[in-house]
Amino acid sequence: MLLLVTSCGSGTAATGAARVTSCGLPLEIPAPPRRAVAMEQNAAEIMLSLGLAGRMAGTAYRTDPVLPELAPDYAKVPVLAARYPGREALLAAKPDFVYSMRASAFAPEAAGSRQDLAKLGVPAYLSANDCEDQALIPAHAEFEAIFKEIDDIATVFGVRERGQAVVAGLRRRLRTAERAEHLDADVMWYYSGTRTPAIAGGTGLPGTITRLLGARNAFADVEQQWAEGNWEEIAARDPDVIVLADLTRGGDGDSAEAKKRFLRSDPVAARLTAVRNDRFIVVPGSSVDPSIRAVTAVEQVGRGLTRLFGRKENA
Repeated sequence: MLLLVTSCGSGTAATGAARVTSCGLPLEIPAPPRRAVAMEQNAAEIMLSLGLAGRMAGTAYRTDPVLPELAPDYAKVPVLAARYPGREALLAAKPDFVYSMRASAFAPEAAGSRQDLAKLGVPAYLSANDCEDQALIPAHAEFEAIFKEIDDIATVFGVRERGQAVVAGLRRRLRTAERAEHLDADVMWYYSGTRTPAIAGGTGLPGTITRLLGARNAFADVEQQWAEGNWEEIAARDPDVIVLADLTRGGDGDSAEAKKRFLRSDPVAARLTAVRNDRFIVVPGSSVDPSIRAVTAVEQVGRGLTRLFGRKENA
C-alpha cells in the first residue's frame, strides 16, 4: 500500500513506500532512501539536521562553512563535485533519491531533468521556492513553506518525529528573535555584484524577514525574489540600512568586506545614508535563501536592527 505524502507533509513513510508531489511532479519512492544525494549545501544541511548522514551517498556545491554542529557529519559524506555534478557523476554514486533546493541542479549541463531521472528509477525532489515552472512558485517565500519541506523530507525518510522536533526548534527561535523598537527604517538586501548589484525584491525570503522584523524593504515593489539593481535607483531610494550577504565563492562583490569597500569608494554609493552612517548588517550568503539557515538570518538581522535602533519587546 502506498502512503500519500502531500505538499502539507501529511502521513508517514516509516516502513513503506511513499508518493510525493514536488513542484507538480509526482515521485514514486518505493522505500525510505538509503543512498540519497543532496545537490547543494542547504539541502545537505536539512538532511543532516534530520540525522540522515548515514543515508547520504553524496553532496555538492558548498557555498559557506558548514554549520558547526553539522560539520562532523558533513565530513563523512562524499563530495561529488565542487558545484553541481553532471548526470554521469551523479549516477555513478548510485542514488535512490536526489534532493535539491535549486532548479539549476537539474539543468541539462548538470544532473538533467527530474523527469529523466525518474525514468531511471531515481526520484528527485525540488524545493517549492524554485520550481522549474515559475507559475508553481509561491507568490512569497514564507517560513511555513520551509517547515513543510522539512516535514516532507523527514516523512520520505521515515523520520517524521525528528522533522517535527527540528521545526519546533526553528519556530521557537523565530518567536524569540529580537525586534527593534519604533522601527522606521528602509532596509536594502545586497547579495552580490558591484557594477550591477543583486538586490532583494519583495517576493523572496529577505522581504519576508524584513516584514517579520517590522522594517520596510526598500525594494518591496519589485516583483522578483532578486533583481539587478543600479546605483542611481538605489540612491533615489536611499536605504537606512544595508544587509550584506557574505559569500565565500570569491566573485565580484561577494564577500561582505568587498561590498563595504565598494560602497565606501563608489562616488554614488558612498553618499547613501546607510553607508555614511555605517549601518551594515552582515549575514551568511546561504541564509538569505529558504533553508534551515533562514532563521539565523532573522536572528542576525534582528540583533543588528536592535543595535542600530533599539529593542522592542516580542509579541
